[in-house]
Amino acid sequence: MSRLGALRLRAALNRLVRRFFDARGVLEVETPMMSRAGNTDPNIAQFTVRFGGRTDGAPRTRWLRTSAEYPMKRLLAEGIGDCYELGRVFRDGEAGGRHNPEFTMLEWYRVGWTLEPLIGETAALVEEALALVGRRATLRKAPFREVYREALGLDPMTASTAELQAAFPGRVDPSGLSRDDWLDLLMTHAIQPSLPPGQLLAMYDYPASQCALARIVRRGDADVAERFELYLGPLELANGYHELLDAAEQRERFERDLALRRARGDVEPPVDEALIAALAAGMPACSGVALGIDRLLMAMLDSPRIEDALAFGFNRA
Repeated sequence: MSRLGALRLRAALNRLVRRFFDARGVLEVETPMMSRAGNTDPNIAQFTVRFGGRTDGAPRTRWLRTSAEYPMKRLLAEGIGDCYELGRVFRDGEAGGRHNPEFTMLEWYRVGWTLEPLIGETAALVEEALALVGRRATLRKAPFREVYREALGLDPMTASTAELQAAFPGRVDPSGLSRDDWLDLLMTHAIQPSLPPGQLLAMYDYPASQCALARIVRRGDADVAERFELYLGPLELANGYHELLDAAEQRERFERDLALRRARGDVEPPVDEALIAALAAGMPACSGVALGIDRLLMAMLDSPRIEDALAFGFNRA
C-alpha cells in the first residue's frame, strides 16, 4: 500500500475506534501532553521542554507524556467513569523498525472491570480493525508461566538468573542485567519471533516483580501481577492492568523506580503527586489498557516498519 493509502487507512482506523467506544458508552477525553511530573519507569526515557512565560511559581520544566495514564486516572478519581483517549505520546531514545519517538496511543479505562472482560474487549477492537483489511485472528489466552514453559522448557517464576541466561539464544553483555531483564530478553528474542502470525495472544499473570501499576495477587505458589500484554503474531500491541488503588504502595513503587535510576546514574523525574493524591482520594476499582495504534497499523499493512504507518518517520520529521 502507498504511503497516502496508509494515511487513509489510519483515518479509517481512527473513525472505527471512535465508533467502537461511542457504541459502548465510553467517553473520549483529552489530557495534557506536558506535565510537571514524569514517568519514573527505569526502562522509559522522556523528553522535557522548558516554558518561557509566566508560571506563578510552577516549574518551568515540563515532561512530555509517555502515556495518558496518570491524568486519566485523576479524571477517574473525580468520577468521570469509563473513558478513553486517542492521542500522541513521546519516548526518548526509541527509534527504529518498530519504534518512533512520537507515536499514537489509544488508552481506555473500564470502571468495575477485571482483566477478563477487558482482554475480550481489546481483542474485539483489534479484530474489527483487522476486518478493515480483510484479515482475521484467533484469540488465545495463556498465563505468562505457561507461555515460557511451552517455548523454553523452564519455569519463569522459579528459574535462576543463570538458567534464564543459559536459555538466551545468542550473546549479550550480562553486565547490569537483572532477572527481569533476562525475562524480557527471552520474550523479545526467543518467544515473540515464533508466535503464529494469525494468533492474538493475551498473556497474563506476570511475575510480581513486573507489576508496574497493576495489583499483585497470589496464584497457587506464586505472587503475580494482574496485567496482560496482547500480541498479534510477533508484534506487541497492548499492555493492560487491573489497576492498583493503594496510594502508599504506588508511592513505594515510584521510590523503588527512582532508586534504580539513581543507581544507574539516570535522570530522576519528579513523582506525580497529583496521581498519588487521586489514589488517596479514592479512585474506583477499574482496569485499563494502552494500545499502540501505529503498531496495529503495521499489522494491518503487513509491514515490519513503523515508518510505513506514519505520514513522516523520525528521520523525515
